[in-house]
Amino acid sequence: MKTWYITGGTPGGFGMAYANAALEGGDRVVLTTRRPAELRDWAARHPERALVLPVDVTDARQVRQSVAEAESRFGGIDVLVNNAGRGWYGSVEGMDDAAVRKTFDLNFFSVLAITRAVLPGMRRRAGGWIINMSSVAGLVGVPGFGFYTAAKFAIEGLTEVLRQEVAPFGIKVLAVEPGAFRTRAYSGFADEPVDEHITDYQPMLAAVRAAMIEQDGRQPGDPDRGARAVVAAINQDDPPKRLVLGGAGYDAVAGHLDAMIAELRGQQAVARDADFPRSTEAAVRTDRD
Repeated sequence: MKTWYITGGTPGGFGMAYANAALEGGDRVVLTTRRPAELRDWAARHPERALVLPVDVTDARQVRQSVAEAESRFGGIDVLVNNAGRGWYGSVEGMDDAAVRKTFDLNFFSVLAITRAVLPGMRRRAGGWIINMSSVAGLVGVPGFGFYTAAKFAIEGLTEVLRQEVAPFGIKVLAVEPGAFRTRAYSGFADEPVDEHITDYQPMLAAVRAAMIEQDGRQPGDPDRGARAVVAAINQDDPPKRLVLGGAGYDAVAGHLDAMIAELRGQQAVARDADFPRSTEAAVRTDRD
């Protein structure tokens, strides 16, 4: 029986989908949320195997306390799911500095704090899984969400290096990149008017906002199916390093990477010509000898 520590326990979201999938598999769940009252009935249905903790994941002290409480209650954390996060829209040039920092605090620095809090226990037990919820936006830039994109690109880089650093301790790391899933992620945009002081970007942002509002509740991705796909992936004998979820997301990522590879191949000569000429390097080595 494994113990899962999952952030972002919003009803209808990926956090709850992971929690339910873990419980279905006979495991135990620690689910963090800012609004624990929303999960009271859910937790009451699983009194021995579910623990809901009120945590602001951007508060490092609360994070450390919750990890310690989870380890004390269940003896250790076997699977960490860094799921909490959301995007705010705005142009790269015009988005308010405070909103930029809030975006990174939630989508990057909280992930770092939680991961650092959980890793010592995983290293002591010589095993574990870290699942970082990135996004298709972590692989393909999304206009109007430049800083959310930047934070998710940072998660991709962090995950890539972390995977290599913790492998000797028996810890595995997976990046999950969902496309548009039917969670509450888009539900707040109707209450968030365009707040952009550079008028040139206002039409673009108004269109972005309208698209999010129009898609709310109609996204093609099913969080429950997505969570079960991740659970199946980490139980494979040869698990993937990253997992794109959703048909449209897969198409977007595949098309983007194909274009990148084609462009890279076309620049091979330019790349190699930036090195010192081989004859020069050979002459330098001869002189040193």
